[in-house]
Amino acid sequence: MDRTTILSELKKVLAPYTENKAMLDGINEDTDLIKDLKINSANLVDIIIDAESQYNIEIDFDAAEKMYNVGNCIDVISEKLNRTV
Repeated sequence: MDRTTILSELKKVLAPYTENKAMLDGINEDTDLIKDLKINSANLVDIIIDAESQYNIEIDFDAAEKMYNVGNCIDVISEKLNRTV
C-alpha cells in the first residue's frame, strides 16, 4: 500500500476526532495531529486503536509515541503493514 492510499484512509480515521474539519481536507505529511488538527491527546489513543483495526496491525508503545504528525503515522502504518506481508 502506497503512502497516498494510506493518507487517504488515514483522513477517514482522523475525521471523528478532528476539531478543525477544514484543515483535515488539506492535510499533508507535515500536519501535526494536536497543533493543526486540534485533536486532544486522549483521542490519540483512540486513533491508534482505530488505525490498528483499519489496517489489521498492532501498534506498540514505541511506535505509538512517534505518531504525532501525519507523516509519522504513515511511516508507522507502512512499516507495520510491510511486516505482516
